Amino acid sequence: MRQITGLSNPTVKYLRSLRDKKHRKREQRFMAEGLRLLTDARETGRLPETLVMAERREHHPLLDALIVDVERAGGDVIEVSEAALEKITGKENPQAVCGVFAEFDTSLGKIDRAASPLILVAQAMRDPGNLGTMLRTADAVGAGGLVLIDDCADPFSVEAVRASMGAIFTVPLAQARWDEFRGWLRAGPGQLVAASLRESHDYRTAAYAAPCFVMVGNESRGLPEEYEMECDLRVHMPMRGRADSLNAAVAGAVLAYEVLAKIG
Repeated sequence: MRQITGLSNPTVKYLRSLRDKKHRKREQRFMAEGLRLLTDARETGRLPETLVMAERREHHPLLDALIVDVERAGGDVIEVSEAALEKITGKENPQAVCGVFAEFDTSLGKIDRAASPLILVAQAMRDPGNLGTMLRTADAVGAGGLVLIDDCADPFSVEAVRASMGAIFTVPLAQARWDEFRGWLRAGPGQLVAASLRESHDYRTAAYAAPCFVMVGNESRGLPEEYEMECDLRVHMPMRGRADSLNAAVAGAVLAYEVLAKIG
């Protein structure tokens, strides 16, 4: 176990740089914070390449097990000062442990249509918190994955990973442009369903079919019209108050559970 206290240490600077997208993409690495997230990763067979711990931390058997597994796998275990950990995470009073992981393969080939009757799709979702929530929803409903279309927020950002509550490690994730996704989808079975107001059906009475790809659009603009018209089914959820729409991630969750009730 290495010990680092200096804030100008090259390792501290490298770890700090992973908070920035351009550095994450260059290194193909991302950071996850907290023992719960790291334990979820470990239970799915993913171990951090670098495990970073605070000097002053509470003893926990799960952390002990994580240290052993990382060292056995040839990973780097580092103990840092509280000030160094704050610099690395960019947070005051940070979690006592964080880890650096290699980014996953996010090609469409990672999505197995036969794994679940439901797959979630998000188009141009810009808020990392919403993206993390979509991952949590996908995990909760047992979806076969989450497909990110076009220019979505970075799923490997610290904010998205944190919001996923560990689902970044449990849910198959793919990223693609619209044309690539459309070609892949139409090459096999799959019903594409969109949350939409254009010639749409009530979401509670719509005829869903497996495998069902439930797609939500950008938080402020929704889905482009051409994308909606490509869908096999368009559905809407009645708004009983003054609001004219739901949060994109919330809409995805509502639709996902309704689809499962019909075809799951």
